[in-house]
Amino acid sequence: MIHTKGYDSFTSTKYEEGATHLLQTLNDNGIDVTYMPAHEVQVRFPRSIEDLRIYDAIVISDIGANTFLLQNPTFYNMEKVPNSLELIKQFVSEGGGFLMIGGYLSFMGIEGKANYKNSPLAEILPVVMEDGDDRVEVPQGINPNVVSNHGLLKELGEWSSFLGYNKLTAKSNTDTLMEINEDPFLVLGSYHKGKTAAFASDCAPHWGSLEFVEWENYSVFWSELIKSLQKD
Repeated sequence: MIHTKGYDSFTSTKYEEGATHLLQTLNDNGIDVTYMPAHEVQVRFPRSIEDLRIYDAIVISDIGANTFLLQNPTFYNMEKVPNSLELIKQFVSEGGGFLMIGGYLSFMGIEGKANYKNSPLAEILPVVMEDGDDRVEVPQGINPNVVSNHGLLKELGEWSSFLGYNKLTAKSNTDTLMEINEDPFLVLGSYHKGKTAAFASDCAPHWGSLEFVEWENYSVFWSELIKSLQKD
């Protein structure tokens, strides 16, 4: 942050974790989570399929493909290391679950910087991504519509509003459960033995409005969605 007070200015920083709301609700519902902030992925993300197989599902939100692809040993020391996104693809192919949650660095993201359309994850996601910046900003708020009688959304009632989303197109042979502005908002699919999902907006502010994170069914929705991705 840059603070300007007349002639003088100074900068300050603060540390935040955008996953706080989601982590709390998953832990409260008995889902064991290994949480990895974006800045830790370069050094902590598993480098073998054996290390990924201990998990039921992988959830990615607001972290671009570069962070997975340009790990420290490669970027600074020119070492060859396993491609983390190829490992995720193999994990799903073998039966693991995968969910991408929207945001400024999800799908293609701001200025196309998330760049997942040009990555191995484009094949496993149940949606086709845009070329370039895919954000749709809706500062006035917009409510998604349920367009499926899928049991996952049963008895959740009316949805709260969102302040933006990533514009996507559902692939064939997938199940669109919700739409927003006639664009797919929640899509379920599969890749070989694994189950996949794409949620076009955020699980936290700002796109995930305060109305959404305080919604009485926030906890039920996320818990049931992630449980639905577990291995059979």
